[in-house]
Amino acid sequence: MLVDRVVELVAAARGRRVLHLGCTDWPYTAEADAAGTLVHRALARAARELVGIDRDVDGLAALAALGFDRLAVGDLEDLSGARWWGAVPPGAADAADLGTYDVVIAGEVLEHLGAPRLLLEGVRPLLAPGGSLIVTVPNAYCAFRFASYALSRRRGHGEPVHPDHVAYYSEQTVRLLLERSGYVLDGVWFADLGRGHRSSAPRSWRVVNDVAVRWAPQLADGLVVRCHRDDR
Repeated sequence: MLVDRVVELVAAARGRRVLHLGCTDWPYTAEADAAGTLVHRALARAARELVGIDRDVDGLAALAALGFDRLAVGDLEDLSGARWWGAVPPGAADAADLGTYDVVIAGEVLEHLGAPRLLLEGVRPLLAPGGSLIVTVPNAYCAFRFASYALSRRRGHGEPVHPDHVAYYSEQTVRLLLERSGYVLDGVWFADLGRGHRSSAPRSWRVVNDVAVRWAPQLADGLVVRCHRDDR
C-alpha cells in the first residue's frame, strides 16, 4: 500500500505531544513555509503540543521568525546534550529538561547521520510509556532515481542523491536497524511522491514514478516506519 509521507506524519501527530527531530529544513525554511510544504507547520496544526529540535541555530532562528517558540538545539547523534533554545518553557525543570513525548518524528534524518543508532538509542528515554517513533527515509529502490542514474551519461557521476546523504535504506535494512536499536516495529509502508517532492521533481521523474509504483509499490520514493520501544 502506498501512503503520503506528510499525511502519515500529521495523522500520527494529531492531538498528541510531539517531538520533531531535524525540524528546520534549513536553508529552505522560509521558502518551504511560503510554499505550504514546511513539515513543522503541518505538524503544528495537528499536534496538541509540538517541540522541534535541530542543531542548526540559523534554522531555529528562521523557525522562531515564523512564530514557533518551543524549540531546542542539539546534536541528533547526542540527544543527551540537547537544550531548550531561548527561554525555558513553563513546566520544564531546567534548560536540559525536554520531557517525554507521545510521538517522536525522525523524518528524513537517518540518511544524513554517520551513526544513526546513536539517535535511535537517544530517543528511547524521550518516549512516554506507549509512545511511538515514526521514521521516514528515502527508498534505496526508488524507480525514478534508478532511471535517472541509469540514463545518465556521466559514467557514475551526477548521482541523484542529496549532497548531505551518507546512506541508503531499504525496507529490510531500516527494519533491522530499528530492531537492533531496541524497537518493535508496528508497520512499514512505502511512500509515494508527496506534494513537496512531486513539485520539485522533474516531469520525467514523475512519469517514471507513476508508472513504476502502479506495477510495484516497493519502487516508491520513500519508506514510513512506525515502531515503539522494546521494554522487555
